[in-house]
Amino acid sequence: MKRLVFAVSVGLYALTSAVFVAGQDSERTPANWPMIGGNSGNSHYSNLKQINRSNVARLEVAWKFDTGEEGGLETTPLIIDGVLYGITPRQEIIALDGASGKLLWKFSSGINGTGPDRGLTYWTDGKEKRLLAGVMNFVYALDPATGKVITTFGKNGRIDLREDLGRDPAVQSVALTSPGVLYKDLLIVGGRNPETLPAPPGDIRAYDVRTGALRWSFHTIPHPGEFGYDTWPKDAWKTSGAANNWAGMAVDQQRGIVFVPTGSAAPDFYGATRVGDDLFADSLIALDATTGKRLWHFQGVHHDIWDRDFPAAPILVSVRRNGKEIPAVAQTTKQGDLYVFNRVTGDPLFPIEDRSYPGSTTPGEVAATHQSHPLKPEPFARQTLTEDTLTTRTPEAHEWAVKRFHEMRNDGQFVPLSVGKDTLVSPSFEGGGEWGGPAVDPATHILYINANNYASIGALAVHSGDSPGRTTYLAQCSICHGEHRAGTTEFPSLLNITHKLTTEQITAVIHDGKGRMPASPNLQGAKLNALLEYLQTEKDLAPTNASEEQAASAKASSPSPESSAALMPGAHIYEANCAICHGDNREGIAPSFPALIGVGDRYTDAQILALIHNGKGRMPPMTKLSQHDLDDLMRFLRPLNAEAKTTDETDPSAAQYSMTGYRRFLDPDGYPAVATPWGTLNALDLNTGKYLWRIALGQYPELVAKGMPDTGSENYGGPIVTAGGLLFIGATNFDKKFRAFDKTTGKLLWETTLPFAANATPATYEVNGRQYVVIATGGSTMNPRGPIGGVYVAFALPQ
Repeated sequence: MKRLVFAVSVGLYALTSAVFVAGQDSERTPANWPMIGGNSGNSHYSNLKQINRSNVARLEVAWKFDTGEEGGLETTPLIIDGVLYGITPRQEIIALDGASGKLLWKFSSGINGTGPDRGLTYWTDGKEKRLLAGVMNFVYALDPATGKVITTFGKNGRIDLREDLGRDPAVQSVALTSPGVLYKDLLIVGGRNPETLPAPPGDIRAYDVRTGALRWSFHTIPHPGEFGYDTWPKDAWKTSGAANNWAGMAVDQQRGIVFVPTGSAAPDFYGATRVGDDLFADSLIALDATTGKRLWHFQGVHHDIWDRDFPAAPILVSVRRNGKEIPAVAQTTKQGDLYVFNRVTGDPLFPIEDRSYPGSTTPGEVAATHQSHPLKPEPFARQTLTEDTLTTRTPEAHEWAVKRFHEMRNDGQFVPLSVGKDTLVSPSFEGGGEWGGPAVDPATHILYINANNYASIGALAVHSGDSPGRTTYLAQCSICHGEHRAGTTEFPSLLNITHKLTTEQITAVIHDGKGRMPASPNLQGAKLNALLEYLQTEKDLAPTNASEEQAASAKASSPSPESSAALMPGAHIYEANCAICHGDNREGIAPSFPALIGVGDRYTDAQILALIHNGKGRMPPMTKLSQHDLDDLMRFLRPLNAEAKTTDETDPSAAQYSMTGYRRFLDPDGYPAVATPWGTLNALDLNTGKYLWRIALGQYPELVAKGMPDTGSENYGGPIVTAGGLLFIGATNFDKKFRAFDKTTGKLLWETTLPFAANATPATYEVNGRQYVVIATGGSTMNPRGPIGGVYVAFALPQ
């Protein structure tokens, strides 16, 4: 018998009715767009209506600003009092004149930023003003008027997100994909963490916006005595990772509640090291914004082994029931579901059903036997596949898809991946719902959601143990680059990578990240060296049909510390600055100069850095080394410290199985092997839970030329809606279009072609009585054949 469940836990708390809202004036001024979601509740809504249904077809380019950089842009800019604040692909911060696009100032941290950076945070108390910017592992406080660092914030103007986690900061990787949110004088942040172990925990942290001091932390991997501790193995908080908030948050400023959606625990697809439900992974958590105390929570996926993160910031809405307005919070999912809860109590406003699902056949894995399923609204993305839902683009493509379909396991949602057997996953691992999030019209209670509607293929592979390097590769890299290093439709092949990049360049990418690849500074010493040597092999070690001779020639052995040290990027820095005294191999020159082998066993990182900066005895201070050089030098010194303090049996990163890579179910021509539409835009009445309209979103230009204009396409970045009756959205990967729809009917009213695909959410604002709509265009990391760049484009009506 089916059970209806209300999977929330409510804590006791007191709410104050009178609170000070940071940036209140700028948030309530229609001319501004002061937060990436438009306001604290992420409504993506503007009261501006100069541009409306009757004149939107006359829109023209008002200005363009080319960052001159490549790498893609996913940023929604902020616009406050006529100034636009944005980010470049290299994570430099810019201020532009909102009316002309003229550059006012640019801030460069000196760090070569990589990875998605979707926005900034603007704070004011009416007197002081601050712009908070995430650059890699740091958050900087800048003066919005000048772009100068505010040195009283944190340490010389920045806080290090790798600190305050209870683990060695030097080997952590935490960066802001989405900007922090504000409550009073608190900056509340999550972060992007690695999806394989070792990974830092996904603590939610609040910092004093003036000083940068940590004010509170909420442990998403509970510590002993905290709620949810028993949903993990004992002491999991010491070694497990992720369960992090990368998608953004929403704040109810009146009630003092911050709503935090989290992602899966690490590793994503094999959970033997984290048996249990794993609270607070894959959860929507309501926290007291002043203290960080949990008020209520809902876990959307128990023991996630499908990477089903909550993919977008929640959106604060109101729902009319029995003539009353109920304050609510809505959360989209990668599965294509929408959950709606009472903001205060956590009670679901549409029924949620608890359903049974099969266990796992993979040794060591203990899959959850029950998962939640909302009965209403119906999914906004395709969750089941049959022969009738396969592509009919051509007879040949359909025939191929049917054959491939029957070769795979296809049992619907929450079916654990298998070893050696492909499983269809619909919607894809990316979603479904994506990070752009929905928009809502507060007057009509209509929610607008864009969605992806294609499928992925997943499977697990056993770690062969052919070499230490391959074991590390399977645990850390194969999820994206594939079991055999051949790459996937989304990620490049690593075969012969050493013909394209030097060892130093490869190590820099591993440690610093690039594009969608997160930084992995935790890979050090013997593990790093074994991985580097494995990447140098010409042939992969895994294919079972490889001859013994080929396997033997490709098999990598871990090099000695002395010979492998030269592979590290810091080797040249050491050679230029240190080797003359401490020897080429750090063995020292007795009796005058000590050996540096094992120096990390004698000194902490802070003490080593102090010696480098200040000198000691006959060692002069080295004050001219850049921060990047210091980081590389520290990494170079670290490998010869005790390299094997744990064995594979005790190392949580040495999982026995790994996912074979993100693979899409595509036909031989590279198009989705499922039926159209492959991308949609949906309008949903929140009062009734019923859809008002649904249209295909996105095109493939070459298919349009063949008479197929309504395929829809993959899309990333969300919509905005306005009082002028319009919905604006870019998002589509292949056609580089920016579109305006009638929000009531879904009718297309205007479109234009952008310099690059706009995988970003637009913003609208007003300067000197003129309304603008602006969007960041940079190309799509999901379309490796498309151009990439970094251009902001603003549109307005002719003057």
